[in-house]
Amino acid sequence: MREMPAIQDEVGADRAALRVIGALRVLPVLTINDASNARPLARALKMAGLPCAEVTFRTAAAADAIREMAADPDMTVGAGTILTVEQVEAAAEAGAGFVVSPGFSSRVVAACLERGLPVIPGIATATDIQMALDAGITLVKLFPAEAIGGPKMLHALSAPFPMVRFIPTGGIDASNITDYLRHPAVVAVGGSWMATPQLIDEGKFDEITTRTADAVARARMATHVA
Repeated sequence: MREMPAIQDEVGADRAALRVIGALRVLPVLTINDASNARPLARALKMAGLPCAEVTFRTAAAADAIREMAADPDMTVGAGTILTVEQVEAAAEAGAGFVVSPGFSSRVVAACLERGLPVIPGIATATDIQMALDAGITLVKLFPAEAIGGPKMLHALSAPFPMVRFIPTGGIDASNITDYLRHPAVVAVGGSWMATPQLIDEGKFDEITTRTADAVARARMATHVA
């Protein structure tokens, strides 16, 4: 079995949130249209044993939703789909504990590190990874994971970069979560199948708890292989 490399400190960033994600191994990616759903959604995730979330900046309610979730001391909440420095500022003000972007932006990365926010940039190529390494970042988001080749692409990219760890996101669900989590370079997987926008909008928090508990169980059963 290949030993998984440790999460590296990002310059100026508190990596507590990254340790939580690494311990839980699953990161719910949430698109919240109404911030009033944030607290019951957080409760649903916690009941399933998954007190963390990435709230995407795809809706006008994102910052308020992060603020509501971050008010719970048991929740680790970050901001996703961050594209601009202005969104970094809004996420930080709302209480986000980490930032995730779909691609690599040197301006977004610099803004996060200046504020002490861990940032997980999206990568899809070896060039993207080298840019992340140049910025002192060794934990990246493989996105969109399934569309660019899935576990085969992950294996290909991890080979020349043994110091890098990945959070694959995009096209991952209950049917393939373990395919990713078994890879020794994978810290966690991200996905929205546990709490889809429709389930959130309809207030189906019991269903969200059920799906999330299943994801947690699958993550616990997944073991790394060489």
